[in-house]
Amino acid sequence: MGTYPQLSASKNLHTMRQNKPLLTFVFSLIVQFCLAQPKDTRPNIIYIMADDMGYADLSCYGRKDYQTPYLDKLCSQGIKFMNAYANAPVCTPTRVALFTGRYPARVPVGLHEPLDWSKKDSSVGLSPSHPSLPSLLRKAGYETYLVGKWHLGFDLRKYSPLKHGFDEFFGFNGGGIDYISHTDPFGNDDLFENDRPVTKDGYMTDILTDRAVDIIKRKHNKPFFLCVTFNAPHWPWQGPGDKPYSLGMTNWRKGGSAQTYAAMMKKLDSAVGKIVMTIDDLILANNTVFIFTSDNGGEKYSDNGIYQGGKQTLWEGGIREPAFIRWTGKIKEGSVTNQVVTTFDWMATILSLAHAQADPKFPLDGMDLSQVLIGQQNETDRILYWRISQRRQNKAMRNGKWKWLQDEKGNEYLFDLVSDPGETKNMKNDFPEVFQKLKKEFTGWEKKMLKPLPLISEN
Repeated sequence: MGTYPQLSASKNLHTMRQNKPLLTFVFSLIVQFCLAQPKDTRPNIIYIMADDMGYADLSCYGRKDYQTPYLDKLCSQGIKFMNAYANAPVCTPTRVALFTGRYPARVPVGLHEPLDWSKKDSSVGLSPSHPSLPSLLRKAGYETYLVGKWHLGFDLRKYSPLKHGFDEFFGFNGGGIDYISHTDPFGNDDLFENDRPVTKDGYMTDILTDRAVDIIKRKHNKPFFLCVTFNAPHWPWQGPGDKPYSLGMTNWRKGGSAQTYAAMMKKLDSAVGKIVMTIDDLILANNTVFIFTSDNGGEKYSDNGIYQGGKQTLWEGGIREPAFIRWTGKIKEGSVTNQVVTTFDWMATILSLAHAQADPKFPLDGMDLSQVLIGQQNETDRILYWRISQRRQNKAMRNGKWKWLQDEKGNEYLFDLVSDPGETKNMKNDFPEVFQKLKKEFTGWEKKMLKPLPLISEN
């Protein structure tokens, strides 16, 4: 019995040698089967959103007193949008539009303009029962990551990004965060890894960038969706090396300088450059889509170009945004489009690129831009609506070249945005039929939305 294993092994070896042609054939079939399995070629998608950045805050959109070379280069490598909008002139409702693909006023949290650091707002958030961009992407087989600002619910037990389909979350919950101390205006720590509070040393833009780069460098068995929502250049206005701000909203919103703002924008520019170079160095450019934009117009030190108004208004300066997309090998470099787009279009487009499906019970309001990006679809006129009511009451709609606007004083306007993009000439008396038509269309749309929250004093 002691020699049995040796004899058995010898016999097996002899048998294997006799069957070598058969084994070679079987092995060849296995290899061919493995190679024949369809490889998931759907693109990685990196969506980058700045915070409170004005239309002309990038040098490729007109800024003169500082340069943003990395973002300019990214813009030149794809398609540049000249008529891109945010769905709202404030943070929370625009993010609702991004993650639901629908008008913010269809969802209760979208009525908060924005979610405030208050006891009342602490119990409000985007319900996980509503299908969202990350949940639909994960269902379609994507890995999903959120790095940066959430601002869709302070209570992580109910409204955590993880409950909305993100595999990982690293960032903060509130509307703004001190870039140095990583606290909210009242001194509360607001930096989380998933649902666990964490502490990190460093400038917030750098910290978020490092995490985004770390995610990209990991081994991915599936295509991934990485959403990077920077807080820059939102107040408090702090550059690298500055001291933490004194507590209180008043202090946070009165500081800063043009030089500080430039430093913040340059840091944001280099941050995006670092993320893009990571993709390029890993030879992932041909299979990665970059989308860059902002959540609403700027304020104080921002440059909104020729556009009037700013954050919290529905004049063009409050909702016009820079936006561009790079997809190497698919989108022609140096492309420019006048196609009118807005935030909820990004969800419709991302789902299309990912071959993911929206929930038919929650139909999207956005437009799939995927064919526009590659030049296979002509520019089309759009009808878009905006409403803010909680802190400043404005109403607006755009139909083709025409825009109807009602400001907080009740004044009404009709603008031809093709001939007068700066909204300098009120045409309501020249085109009364157009004026009444748009006003009526807005009334019809508003009846389909949730009722606005009561007006409160502005922050």
